[in-house]
Formats: sequence, structure tokens, C-alpha cells
Amino acid sequence: MNHSQSPSDASLIERQAKEIEILKRRLLEAQKLTAMGELVSTTTHEFNNVLMAVINYARMGLRHKDEQTRNNCFEKIAAAGDRAAKITTGVLAMAKNRGDRMEPTDLSKIVDDTIVLLERELRKYRIELEFQNENAPLAMANGNQIQQVLLNLMINARQAMPQGGRLILKLSYDQANHTVDLLVRDHGTGIPADQLPHIFDAFYTTKTGPDETGKGGTGIGLAACRDIIEAHHGKIRVQSTVGMGTAFTIRIPAAAANPSATSTVSSGVPIAGSEMLPTSPVRH
Repeated sequence: MNHSQSPSDASLIERQAKEIEILKRRLLEAQKLTAMGELVSTTTHEFNNVLMAVINYARMGLRHKDEQTRNNCFEKIAAAGDRAAKITTGVLAMAKNRGDRMEPTDLSKIVDDTIVLLERELRKYRIELEFQNENAPLAMANGNQIQQVLLNLMINARQAMPQGGRLILKLSYDQANHTVDLLVRDHGTGIPADQLPHIFDAFYTTKTGPDETGKGGTGIGLAACRDIIEAHHGKIRVQSTVGMGTAFTIRIPAAAANPSATSTVSSGVPIAGSEMLPTSPVRH
């Protein structure tokens, strides 16, 4: 305690610090509920499409007596059922309250679940998605919170490409720093250099307001992302160039000293041009 501070002053400071921490937790929970609300219409519409596929192929199978047609209908129904299971699994995983507990987490599973939740929206806005998993090990993380960060970054990326474009997700392992790194790279409008140092500030936003889907524009999302990553003892970094796009990289400690590699998954072509971001990076 500073000698100039009285016990009552120290008590007040401690009480205020606790109140700030409580407000931060409530803000993160509100951000999570907001993200859930934003996804309700998207996932409900997608689930309805799956149900229509099941109903239509079941009716077709009932109308046709030949074995080949019926087998084809059964295959389509099974595929639709798998799709429905993925949608519900993604929603339930996000809704699950894991508290603040950190545990060895497969971030590739988090990415897959998040892609399922946003797939229809990305298609609607003509966003080409590429996900590369470069042999990344488990991370010490809270899966629910990391999914919240990823949802926010992917929605921001979609909004930065109003005419459509390419979104790259890349999961890799930095052996030197023993971190699992997740890159979210868009090829959109980019962020002006004078705004970059402020984008993680609470209530600061580069947007004029929420878009037609009601997403974005509050200045809360990236500040919440920063708080979540810092709570993971990780780092979040951004690079951006106007007219070329923006790249966010989150770095989270890996779970084990000698992690066992997961199977490599690559979708699309290797990343090209991901280093074409000459603007000085902002680190937090």
C-alpha cells in the first residue's frame, strides 16, 4: 500500500477493481448471448432446409418401388441427418457453459463447429472459405470462449468483403514459442493505419453501425476478444492494408510440452499472399 493511501482508500480501490472484473465477465457473457442470438435465424433456416430434404426424399422413396431409387433416397436422408447433427452439435457446443476452466482443446474442432454455424451466411454473401490445419496440437483453452472470438473475427471478415471474397483460416503450431496459432485472414477493405492502434479499445469501432443482419458496430467485439485471449495468457495480433485485407492472428499456449500431432487437414489451395500486409502490425 502507498503510504499516502488510507486503509479506506485501499479498500475502495480493491472494491472498484472487483466491480470492474465483474462487469468484464458480464460483458463477455452479454457478447456470447448476442452472438447466439445472431445465429438463431441462420441456423434455424439451415435446419429447416435439412428437414425439407429429409421429408422430400422420404416421400420420393415411398413413391418409387425400385430398390436403386430407394437406396439413393436413404443415402440422401442419412446425409441430411449427418448435416442436422453437425448443426445441433455446433449450437449446443456454443451454448454450453464451460465457465472459465481451461483444458486441452482441439481448436480444429472449434473451427469446424464455427464454420457449420456460419456456412449459410458465408454462402449468402459469396465468401469463399479455406481452412488449413497444419498439424496443430491441442491448446490450453476454454473452447467456448475461443469460439466466441472466432465467430467475432469471421463475422468482421465477412463484413469487410461486402462484394464477396476469400476468407482464410489457418491453424498452425509455433514450436519455438510453444503456441497454437489461429489466423483469420480476409481480402477485404482493410483498416486505415491511423485506426489500427485503437481497434481493441472498448466502444471504438470503424463501422457506422450494425449491418442489415444486425451484426457489428458496437465497438465491443474486438475488446472482448482481446480480454479473452489475454485471459488465456495468449496474444492477438492484427495486420492490415487498405484495399488488401486484414489478418488477425491469435496465439494460445499449447497444452503439452511434447504434443502429439493431429492429422493434417487441408481444404483448397495453399495460402498465397498472406504476407502481403506491409502495414506495421499492432500487438496486444
